[in-house]
Amino acid sequence: MNAKRDDHPGSDDDDLKPHLPSIGLGARLRAYFLTGVLVTAPLAITFGLAWWFVDFVDGKVMPLIPEHYNPVSYLPFEYRDYGIPGLGVLVIVLVVIFVGWFTTNFAGRALIRLYEKILGRIPAVRSIYGAVKQILETVLANQSNAFRQAVLIEYPRRGLWCIGFITGQTKGEIQHLTEDTVINIFLPTTPNPTSGFLLFVPKSDMVILNMGVEEAIKMVMSGGIVTPPDRRSQELQDQPVVSAKTYEDVDILRERENTPVLVSRPQDTKEDA
Repeated sequence: MNAKRDDHPGSDDDDLKPHLPSIGLGARLRAYFLTGVLVTAPLAITFGLAWWFVDFVDGKVMPLIPEHYNPVSYLPFEYRDYGIPGLGVLVIVLVVIFVGWFTTNFAGRALIRLYEKILGRIPAVRSIYGAVKQILETVLANQSNAFRQAVLIEYPRRGLWCIGFITGQTKGEIQHLTEDTVINIFLPTTPNPTSGFLLFVPKSDMVILNMGVEEAIKMVMSGGIVTPPDRRSQELQDQPVVSAKTYEDVDILRERENTPVLVSRPQDTKEDA
């Protein structure tokens, strides 16, 4: 029940390939320009976003520091307008570290319980606070496996496959109502992977991908333009696992055998049935 490839190149195909004409000066310059854009554009965008973030944080944090404690006040007068880039970000990091240290002692935990109790009495705020806290605890927890494995699932119909991310094993009422063991799968959209769908997929109906989560996210964001290389052995590469074809008569035994491979029903099986 293995899927068969139909894209193996033959020797005849090589003979039919036309000879490419020589590239002129204009085409070469255009190729060099596009190559330069591919190299410089990511650097420029990354540097621009980083500079914007630092400048935004500095502009919001530095005015809150009293002038007596502000290091910018001790700079020479001609350099005060420039300030110290990144100082606001450093202050935010130190404040977060201090808050984390403070919440590890008895007084900090008591203070947290107090303001959580206060927020719990506000109808609209408690829902937002509880949801945000639960998401952050799930994503940032060391023992969490959220978004740490990319999988291939069949969606939205047979023969169409898409990349999803495991967010955990399904528990509670949904798992109790489902006969099979199901997994929480987040299905991102292109080109914005922050939006998507939550699917509960049987464990036997998904294929674990060897590529990393970051590589899979890049592939989703680029719409398939950025494709990570297959780092598996050549033997595994030559053995397809799933099929991208649909048949007029799909074998119903596929679901009973829990195999993700689409196969057509053999003629002798039809006669026996």
